[in-house]
Amino acid sequence: MKSAVTISLVPEAKGGPFVFWNGLAAGCEQASRLGFDAVEIFPASPESLNIKELRSLLDQHRLQLAGVGTGAGWVKHKLRLTDPDPAIRQRAREFAGGLVAAAGELGAPTIVGSMQGRCETELNRPQALDWLAQALEELSAQAAPFHQVLLYEPLNRYETDVFTRQGAAAAFLRSLQSKNVRLLCDLFHMSLEERSISDTLLEVDSLIGHIHWADSNRQAMGFGHTELAPIVAALRKSGYSGYLSAEVLPLPDSLTAAQQSIDSIRRWTTLS
Repeated sequence: MKSAVTISLVPEAKGGPFVFWNGLAAGCEQASRLGFDAVEIFPASPESLNIKELRSLLDQHRLQLAGVGTGAGWVKHKLRLTDPDPAIRQRAREFAGGLVAAAGELGAPTIVGSMQGRCETELNRPQALDWLAQALEELSAQAAPFHQVLLYEPLNRYETDVFTRQGAAAAFLRSLQSKNVRLLCDLFHMSLEERSISDTLLEVDSLIGHIHWADSNRQAMGFGHTELAPIVAALRKSGYSGYLSAEVLPLPDSLTAAQQSIDSIRRWTTLS
């Protein structure tokens, strides 16, 4: 398994669970100096993401790109893939599609999390799921020519009512025509929603595409009370070899959160 750390380029998301906030160059330099294998970035828009600059920074610091998040689509632009307004849904798909293309050029997958929106009521749920399915089919088809998957992230109940548990989300993904969508399993969300994180990871093992390495309080792993031994054992048993990416609050500050994250990843991935 490989290590990654998050860089937010979205001022409107200040205070959110991203480790580095001081620009792409500074974030890549700090990630490299601490020994991370990759960075996961959250740009404000497809147009604001300078592919040439990012590729140069990745090469300079010998980093990979673990993923590109679409969260600004909701946080900054208020776009949702399940919005009742068809014009907003179309703009949401175009926004996410632009990031799929940018990430694909850089050899990375794209993450759909908060842009999934909400069902709001049980009556609306079938329609919302149909809209989400259409969006994931379209976006995964755009990712396929780049030989990349699309990552779908179930969130906790306070952030969405679409899918909060990995098993239900996995069943939904398996119902899609596209077989190019994978689960992003965020350990913080799972600590709120799953009875057993390790059992759930084994249940959905063939669909795991990415892991957000965050403790039960959304701080760096080791600053909360997540029991990691069974989780790491489950990931090993499933054959997972992807990223453990620190999407955590920058507490008490960014460098401390990053150092704690890389230390915990090294500790748990080197244990026999």
